[in-house]
Amino acid sequence: MTKHLTALAAFAATTALASGAFACEVTLRSSDTHPDGYPTVSAVQYMGELLEERSGGRLCVEVFHSAQLGEEADTIEQTQLGVIDLNRVSLGPFNNIIEETKVFSLPYIFRSVEHMHNVVDGEIGQEILDAFADHDLIGLAYYDGGARSFYNSQRPITSIADIEGMSFRVMQSDVFVDMVDALGGNATPMPYGEVYTSIQTGAIDGAENNWPSFESSGHYEVAGYYTLDEHLIVPEVLVMSEISWNRLSAEDQELVRQAARDSVPFMREQWQAREEASEELVRAAGVEIIEDIDKTPFIEAMVPVYERHVTSDALRALVTRIQETE
Repeated sequence: MTKHLTALAAFAATTALASGAFACEVTLRSSDTHPDGYPTVSAVQYMGELLEERSGGRLCVEVFHSAQLGEEADTIEQTQLGVIDLNRVSLGPFNNIIEETKVFSLPYIFRSVEHMHNVVDGEIGQEILDAFADHDLIGLAYYDGGARSFYNSQRPITSIADIEGMSFRVMQSDVFVDMVDALGGNATPMPYGEVYTSIQTGAIDGAENNWPSFESSGHYEVAGYYTLDEHLIVPEVLVMSEISWNRLSAEDQELVRQAARDSVPFMREQWQAREEASEELVRAAGVEIIEDIDKTPFIEAMVPVYERHVTSDALRALVTRIQETE
């Protein structure tokens, strides 16, 4: 009797393993330019765990990190065509595609990370996610991207005057190009993966990004000055190909949407912990951190950037609503 029960148990275990291995009816391919372990990567992996559990193993997510499927600007088009199912991208590369995303990429539009959370978690955030539908994409959720600041290999930046003539890599966004130009620098749009070598060889003087990106990319090894001007607090966005979305049933679409939303608190916890760890590592490496600078001249220099990019009544209304949000 005991041997019979043991055999049944072994058979059941083997069957469970087999069914688990083949249960995924749909595996969604997700792209991220950041390395494994980065908060955005971990958040999409967590979303996949939720989705697999809630779908009974039918829906799975496979995350291709470290730009395995291409740099952000390239993967957007692949996602629109349905080659990639899910994509975690900064809003910056969308600025030239989806007009509404420009407002979240305006320098100093957000007073703090908390202010940004209050905006993206509310009606304004949802309205901008909805705008992706006109571009063959489904906006699912916002992730944190931290506060972006300038770093370089040449000298400490303590004022706008120090930026004069320096070349900085920016994302492929006209807003970011104009921001650097307004500060007297030379903006150089280029893929994220080319920044390290470009600073190392002197092709550019520096770039701008948050603590985790500055650290995880190794840019702190070739750029020894980091100025916390915090000119941008640009959220990241998780989108899905509309083609892939339409292949799912209405029930599965809701599972995907809810799993994405539920991954946001997890991501924010991961982000805060990673920011602290990255800052500690960068400081320990001897990078000179320039803090407590007067941001007023930087903010005032952004007036022509707003004038150039906030050109419609709809965008002006969005800016006003964001500024009025507590």
